[in-house]
Amino acid sequence: MTGRDNVLWLQCWRDRRTDFHQHAVNPLLAKFWPKLALAQGSRVFVPLCGKSLDMIWLAGQGYAVVGVELSPIAVRAFFSENKLKPVRRQRGQFTLWQHANISILCGDYFALTQADLGRIDTVYDRAALTALPEDLRKQYVGQLGRIVPETAQVLLLTTEDAEAGDTLEQTLGIAEEITALYAEAYEIELAHVESVFGADPESPERTEYKVYRLSAKPDSGWGRGSQPIHR
Repeated sequence: MTGRDNVLWLQCWRDRRTDFHQHAVNPLLAKFWPKLALAQGSRVFVPLCGKSLDMIWLAGQGYAVVGVELSPIAVRAFFSENKLKPVRRQRGQFTLWQHANISILCGDYFALTQADLGRIDTVYDRAALTALPEDLRKQYVGQLGRIVPETAQVLLLTTEDAEAGDTLEQTLGIAEEITALYAEAYEIELAHVESVFGADPESPERTEYKVYRLSAKPDSGWGRGSQPIHR
């Protein structure tokens, strides 16, 4: 993130303005994750993880979970609220919090390197992309390409606001932004679409919750490297 975005995010946690935090495991994760058919012990990367309970669920399925989160308040709350006693140590620019098969690197996602993460088999993005300002999303995806292997698949959950005038194909299909961001490197499969209407019956506002499965195109070579983006 930019310095300004970092400050705003840290302030949200200090002020406890965390309405975005889900107080239960995301049901779409539990429904669609088994379809990935990952081997036990696979390493799952959760970018911009906050204190998501989805990490508890993933660890309970037998996976090694590696999250990254900017706010130390969020990281501390995750372990405290789940009654876990992590070991902390410094790893480069990050503070690594670790308990059993859950690790969280506390620091800036855009400063991560492949060496910080180690081997990653799958990425679980629960609205991390769509939570970012639009002008940062291309940089977010580019950074992901630098720090995870080409072979890593991505389970991407997005929250998309339907725009007035959108056709049914636009609403229920792969979002143009997702194609623009990922199609160079990944085959994109839209696995699920769920529409939620606003509380006001007079308002046409509608939010689409979508589940994408991204599989790397062979030899795309897109965005791959080992240098972090410093902000």
